[in-house]
Amino acid sequence: MTKVLVGLSGGVDSAIAAYRLVQEGYDVDCCFMRNWDSAANNDTLGNNTLDDDICPQEKDYNDAKSVANSLGLKLLRSDYINEYWENVFQTFIEEYAKGRTPNPDILCNKYIKFNYFLDFAKERGYDYIATGHYFKSEETDGERRYYQADDQNKDQSYFLAQVKKEALDYCLFPLGSIDKPEVRKMALELDLSIAEKKDSTGICFIGERNFREFLKNYIPMKKGRIIDIDTLETIGEHEGVFYYTIGQRKGFHVGGNRGPYYCVGKNVEKNLLYLTSVKNEEYLYSDSALIKGINWLRKPEDNSDIQCKFRYRQADQEVTIHYINDNEVLLTYPQKIKAVTPGQEAVFYLDKEMLGGGVIEETYLNGIDVNRSLNDRVLKHGY
Repeated sequence: MTKVLVGLSGGVDSAIAAYRLVQEGYDVDCCFMRNWDSAANNDTLGNNTLDDDICPQEKDYNDAKSVANSLGLKLLRSDYINEYWENVFQTFIEEYAKGRTPNPDILCNKYIKFNYFLDFAKERGYDYIATGHYFKSEETDGERRYYQADDQNKDQSYFLAQVKKEALDYCLFPLGSIDKPEVRKMALELDLSIAEKKDSTGICFIGERNFREFLKNYIPMKKGRIIDIDTLETIGEHEGVFYYTIGQRKGFHVGGNRGPYYCVGKNVEKNLLYLTSVKNEEYLYSDSALIKGINWLRKPEDNSDIQCKFRYRQADQEVTIHYINDNEVLLTYPQKIKAVTPGQEAVFYLDKEMLGGGVIEETYLNGIDVNRSLNDRVLKHGY
């Protein structure tokens, strides 16, 4: 019988993933992964800004035990605290310190769940691992290909774009063809203790705490000018350019009855933040983007028309792909797209099949680097 190790998080999705695999005849065990130690990181900070409620993994572990007991399944436990710190958290902080906007869920999947956890399972003789991700795989011409989930509202393919194909080929995704209401219904019918547990939100190591307040513990606050990119006036003071992202509409400290505004750019070296009126969105748009660090599942032909998501929950965008080399491409989209943000992930699709993904390095409009153009405009004014 095929042996499968399910990553059981303590949530409803992974619980039903395990249940469906049992129903399909697999020999199923479960494993709870512990990636963050709130107490230890309180000590690292040397203050009481954080508390043990930030990432209540013991509560999640108890929920996972309850699910495993209800389903009659064995529950293992594995710790990746050091690996998470080195591969996910430090990269997250380093990217923010450069003024970019990384996605820690993508890093966690790449380095922890589909790397260290997969090795953990292989070493113990399991044929596959499985998770509660809403994601699909299908056999086509003797090859496994990967697709967006049927439930478009829950599709999580975006977060799996950096996982190597060799790793995905060892994974099962039991929720790819069902929707979240059906998952909830199954959990209620099974009378699982977590049937009505809310979905986790935010980042594990931040939890429900204010994101900016958390970052201040790791990236020192440095106040600076907020510039209206239309008038080139100083209109307020920011707390640190690292704490803002392209397209953001709230959280600005501007004087008078000004606004509302969008964040359209920043200058990390000069510590300047650029805003524009929401009535004037032109500075948010680009018509091409440089993508680096690409993980390919299946490569499309050069100069072919494909689709792309530049952020989670964004509708698929029509783009044309142009190869620079195996790890870099230029995407063009003459229709223009709003708030394509360096540091975030661009994920490639062809008719719902996920082809791969990479990091947005730069964006352009009419061949000119968007952020560099903003900097030139501001610096020529004497800032």
